Amino acid sequence: MAGLYFEQFHAGQCFEHAWSRTVTEMDNTMFSLLTMNPQPLHLDAHFAAETEWGQRLFNSLYTLGILVGMSVNDTTLGTTVANLGMSDVRFPKPVFHGDTLRARTEVISVRASQSRPACGLVEFEHTGLNQRGEVVAVCRRTALMKIKPAP
Repeated sequence: MAGLYFEQFHAGQCFEHAWSRTVTEMDNTMFSLLTMNPQPLHLDAHFAAETEWGQRLFNSLYTLGILVGMSVNDTTLGTTVANLGMSDVRFPKPVFHGDTLRARTEVISVRASQSRPACGLVEFEHTGLNQRGEVVAVCRRTALMKIKPAP
């Protein structure tokens, strides 16, 4: 598995994820419609042109999904039992069609699970940046991680 096991994480560990993704108008429209979000800031170019942004905003929940998704290959691919929650989700800058997103992750804490002896909890902080290096999304995620099996 590409993911790491619980005991391979430590507080302060950082990952600069190699993948990046340029987001498109089609991504934004399809995600907004699939999730039944009719917000004109995402869908209506004429409406959005009259806002302070002057253009449509990329759907923030899709931004969050891309951010967490970019982290999986380096951290949790095949070694996660479950995501237990996300907190402190913020979007300090908007994302627009054509922006290229990249991500980094810091391990905030690790602790053994009290209820599942073959697992541990890892708290990650994921940060999404655009092509200008501006932070566009941040979230904390707690994952229940497998402990490495004995040989």
